[in-house]
Amino acid sequence: MINWLEKWFRDNCDGNWEHSNRVQIETLDNPGWNIEIDFSDTELKIDDVRWRSYEISNENWVGYSIKNNIFSSAGDPLKLNLMINIFKKIIEKDKLEDEYIYSVM
Repeated sequence: MINWLEKWFRDNCDGNWEHSNRVQIETLDNPGWNIEIDFSDTELKIDDVRWRSYEISNENWVGYSIKNNIFSSAGDPLKLNLMINIFKKIIEKDKLEDEYIYSVM
């Protein structure tokens, strides 16, 4: 998924977009990951999605939202790949159902 995200970023860089939009990946202290992907000024037209949370236990969780063309996601230390995959499925308009997320957790 990291390779896919790298390509998506590269494909959107046009000399301007990369100066005002960002892909941010950081760690959380609980521990876990947090990512924000600003897809403003791209061809993507995606409606806002309020925070959706998926938790099996305190050590097995992930969630995401979309607000104002920013995809935000947080998850436990083993969910970075899944978080990027959720973004990929959303922008490619693949079916993203709760059952899928739980099945890969």
